[in-house]
Amino acid sequence: MILRVIQKGFNYSQDGPGNRLVYHLQGCNMHCPWCANPESTAPEGFLLEDPATGTHISFTSQKTEDLLEEANDSRPLFFDGGGVTLTGGEPTMQFESLKELLRGLKACGIHTAMETNATHPKLPELFPLIDFLIMDCKHIDDSIHRQVTGVSNKIILQNMQRAMSEHSRVLIRTALVNGFNADTDTAKQFVRFYTQFDHSNASFELLKYHEFGREKWAACGLPYTMKDGFITDTLYSEYTDIYKSGGLTVVRT
Repeated sequence: MILRVIQKGFNYSQDGPGNRLVYHLQGCNMHCPWCANPESTAPEGFLLEDPATGTHISFTSQKTEDLLEEANDSRPLFFDGGGVTLTGGEPTMQFESLKELLRGLKACGIHTAMETNATHPKLPELFPLIDFLIMDCKHIDDSIHRQVTGVSNKIILQNMQRAMSEHSRVLIRTALVNGFNADTDTAKQFVRFYTQFDHSNASFELLKYHEFGREKWAACGLPYTMKDGFITDTLYSEYTDIYKSGGLTVVRT
């Protein structure tokens, strides 16, 4: 099977424990205006304009067996509990090829992590193949979620509930964006939802809005429409305190 890969590289403890080989996969079903990897959003890819290298497609097509071989060859670099992380875009957009790669990695005894927006209805099928599950939760209110991302959050919340009850290690991330979800009322809504369930296997990470992907939007020929998405350190601290007061484990990677 084939996977469309945007980029790959190593990072330490940012997308799962230890030193990890991270594959960013093409395609996403959301349209978040602050996306740091806008070239990943179209399943068919983007033609990117680079002054240095000219025009090129945003992904390369790679066989799952070749990626598995590369991961096996990289084992000496998986120190401190490292392994392979699959992210995007949204990796479940290439569900069957993703599943095949995860099966191969698990069969080889390689630690697996995946970051997902949790919209795929078959996501729980992958739980046994993922050692460390990273899920993004952008907003609790479905109408606001639809308006901004273009997708309902109903399946997301269902998958998060199942992950907290069925998976052994879950990290739930939320990017805090001014004018979208960065207010204390929304923080309390998140906490009320999470604390309905046993969250002893889950940790939570709050990320500040940034504009690291702004130049990529231009390379894709897309307008960057975000204005004033940054949040203050004070609000970040208040948000974190609300989570902690609800008994949630807040981490920073």
